[in-house]
Amino acid sequence: MMTAIVFAVLLFLGAPIGIVLAIAAAVFVIDSGNTALIGSFALQLQSGIGKYGLLAIPLFMVVGEMMNGSGITSRLIGMARAVVGTMKGGLVYVNILANMMMASILGSATAQISVMSKVMVPEMERAGYQKTFAVATTTAGGLLSPIIPPSMMFVVYGVLAQISIGDLFIAGIVPGLMMAAGFMGVIFVIGLFNPFPVAPPLTRGERIGLLRDGILTLVIPASIIGSILLGFATPTESAAIAAVMAYLIGKFVTRELSDRDIPKMLLTAGSNAALVLFMVATANVFSWVLIYGQVPQNLAEWVVLVSDNPILFLLLVNLIMLAVGMIIDGIPALIMVVPIILPVATAVYGIDPYHLGVVLCLNLTLGLVTPPVGVALYVAATVSNVKAGAIFKAAMPFLGVTAMVVILLSVFPGLVIR
Repeated sequence: MMTAIVFAVLLFLGAPIGIVLAIAAAVFVIDSGNTALIGSFALQLQSGIGKYGLLAIPLFMVVGEMMNGSGITSRLIGMARAVVGTMKGGLVYVNILANMMMASILGSATAQISVMSKVMVPEMERAGYQKTFAVATTTAGGLLSPIIPPSMMFVVYGVLAQISIGDLFIAGIVPGLMMAAGFMGVIFVIGLFNPFPVAPPLTRGERIGLLRDGILTLVIPASIIGSILLGFATPTESAAIAAVMAYLIGKFVTRELSDRDIPKMLLTAGSNAALVLFMVATANVFSWVLIYGQVPQNLAEWVVLVSDNPILFLLLVNLIMLAVGMIIDGIPALIMVVPIILPVATAVYGIDPYHLGVVLCLNLTLGLVTPPVGVALYVAATVSNVKAGAIFKAAMPFLGVTAMVVILLSVFPGLVIR
């Protein structure tokens, strides 16, 4: 009881989730008076991050930092323009297509929205689109990042669930494509009732040039996904390969990456990764405490009384995750709920852990742009100088599509392949 009170109070006061988990676990251990638990506390903290797969997190962050400093973003957008051509509302489709390409490199929604908002929103404004709609579309495109591999959420979930991160990456491909197709469908419907501008035509030479420049940058996502699918590398090794490729492209192809910037990039990536890894370490302690206190077992007994149907269970979990995601950011929320929900889902309902992981991660993307917290929503608002409420209202059709994909994946687990 004391543990629950401390947990709720710290969460209400807005303490960082890593601190909340660590203190709540420590209170339980001290309150139990079990000397064996007290002696094992530090060991559980260390074992939480002593996992090879977690090396992928700082490595993928290094890839993102190098990509931002290498001019790769503008080349990917240029290639998307060459693919879309002069169709009505073409720049909106370019936005989603470029976000798909970026998602296959960055793996973080907030990082992607921050980068793309600085590039795509001014471009769409110059072309005649409303700024709020431009920001909403860019924000929606950023939601692809936690689903299309590589995904930071998938790395954390894979470690927590002790399953193959590579297989989890593959499981996210179809749901990511479903989301992108749904977003483009929304754009098409909106375009029927709005006079979207028509993009200026490109000459044959301009199109070839944009495609040539963009294809060179696709070496990075190709090296990540290809090395995993072909079995040449683990996700961690593929992240290291991608970091090397990003450096080589920025240094010798785009020639926009300076060696002087490397220390700053490494420091930024390292500090961001440290925050995530600290949460993973404290989550391991909290999970250990929950199991000792038989919380998953008690939850399983209660849930079975509600329904013994796996689909209904998943739909109930989706409602819970939607509420959690509205007040807690994606990765911290994942760290909090996985130790509780995963044992029940797999042992009681026989739900595949990969299926559950994709559903949980996709559900939490909704929380990224949903008030009152909505971290990605406020990142977009800050970067673009547009009110968060206006962005949320304009992004609602895209959020509706995401919710529909979550329901489809919950009802039809065959859509999650690996």
